[in-house]
Amino acid sequence: MADFQSRLGDFGKLDCRLVAVSVDAEPEARKTAAEHALTFPLAYGVDGPQLGSLTGAYWEDKRRCLQATGFILKADGTVAQALYSTGPIGRYTAAEALKILEKIVLG
Repeated sequence: MADFQSRLGDFGKLDCRLVAVSVDAEPEARKTAAEHALTFPLAYGVDGPQLGSLTGAYWEDKRRCLQATGFILKADGTVAQALYSTGPIGRYTAAEALKILEKIVLG
């Protein structure tokens, strides 16, 4: 998330917004937001198995965590691209997301 926070201005130039979602309870989510100095919204307390079922995100029952899943949405709310991870490898970087968004926004 720190990577995305560091490039927030670049997302703004494309008129794109960021939102993060966490299964953590409010205290842990606030700690994460503070640790990374996040200024974009961080939803918390999400039901991981339910969100995984709705979106296809991988819920790891043993560790009770939702693996990183990235969605890039078009202005009309439809999914332009999605990236699903089952572990720490295979996640969008801010630079990769920006390249995709530039193609969508700028054509």
